[in-house]
Amino acid sequence: MSALLPGDSPPPDPRDDVDPDTGRPEPVPQAVLGSDIVVAVVPVEVAVQEVPVWPGTVIEPVPTTVDEIAGLVLAVPDVVRLHAGRFGEVATYLPGRRVTGVKLGDNSVEVHVVVGGRVPVRETAQLIHAAVATLVATPVHVYVEDIAAA
Repeated sequence: MSALLPGDSPPPDPRDDVDPDTGRPEPVPQAVLGSDIVVAVVPVEVAVQEVPVWPGTVIEPVPTTVDEIAGLVLAVPDVVRLHAGRFGEVATYLPGRRVTGVKLGDNSVEVHVVVGGRVPVRETAQLIHAAVATLVATPVHVYVEDIAAA
C-alpha cells in the first residue's frame, strides 16, 4: 500500500455507496463531455410491480367421452332413446362415426331424448341432468324432444 501524500484524497469507502433504505448500491453519476455542454447521466431504477397471485381454485375438467354420457343418459329410467333434434343437428362427431342426441360444446352439454311417459317428464329430465352433471364441469341442458307412444 502506498501512503497518502499531502493533498491526496483517500480512496472511496465502498460502504458509502450503499442506499441505507434499500441496501442496494447507489448509482454513480457519470459525466459525458460534449462540445460546450457537460451532461450528467444517472442510471435510474424502474420499479417492477409484482404480479398478484390468483387465490382461486382451478377446476380441472373431468376427461369424459361422449359414449359415457350417452350410456349414462340411456340408463336413466323412462329414457327410450337419444334424439338427433328437429333437423338432425344434435350430435357429437367422432372419427368415422357420430353420436346423436349428445352435443358437447366448449361452454355446455346438450342432451336430447325421447321419454316413455310412464314417469313425469320433469322428473326424468332432472334425473338426466343430475347424472350428466356428475361427469362434466360445464352446464347441462336437457331437452325432451318426444314422448314415445305406449
